[in-house]
Amino acid sequence: MAGAAAVVLMVAAAAVLSPVYVALASNSEGDALYALRRALADPRGVLQSWDPMLVNPCTWFHVTCNRDNRVTRVDLGNSNLSGSLVPELGHLEHLQYLELYKNNIQDTIPAEFGNLKSLISLDLYNNNITGTIPKELGKLKSLVFLRLNDNRLIGPVPRELTKISNLKVIDVSNNDLCGTIPTSGPFEHVPLSKYDLQTPCKFTIKY
Repeated sequence: MAGAAAVVLMVAAAAVLSPVYVALASNSEGDALYALRRALADPRGVLQSWDPMLVNPCTWFHVTCNRDNRVTRVDLGNSNLSGSLVPELGHLEHLQYLELYKNNIQDTIPAEFGNLKSLISLDLYNNNITGTIPKELGKLKSLVFLRLNDNRLIGPVPRELTKISNLKVIDVSNNDLCGTIPTSGPFEHVPLSKYDLQTPCKFTIKY
């Protein structure tokens, strides 16, 4: 029993002695945002204030919170960032605006973005994002603005996006998409002249 008690004391002491551990364990939103910081190269230092030792990410630059200290905006457009998006961002259930346009972000859009149930605007245009448009984005019932143009996305436009009744602005132009563009729901007013998606997809999309 004495040995077990010693182990418990050692673990407790380690937690006390590690403010980084305490900060990340006590705030899942800070944890999610810090995961993004680790995944991005930041030559301008715009993420310098994203310090995991500060428990509340509402004190970080480019982050906006509501009165309950829940993250509602991340504004990092045109910040010369490169690297990858991270699935941990899907934990930001109160996030309304995710602005990461005009950077040099590569890799894919995580399917976990479909968990951002409060999201109003997703602006990822003018990056180097690859892969397909996740069908999970169709779960974003609050989404009004979806701008994914000027990337390197491939595959078809998911039909699940037609189920977003609030979607008013959608732009997926200047990618390497294939197939046909939907013409129902929010796509009724999309100018089809911007797209050339009549080519068949040359690979199988697995959902």
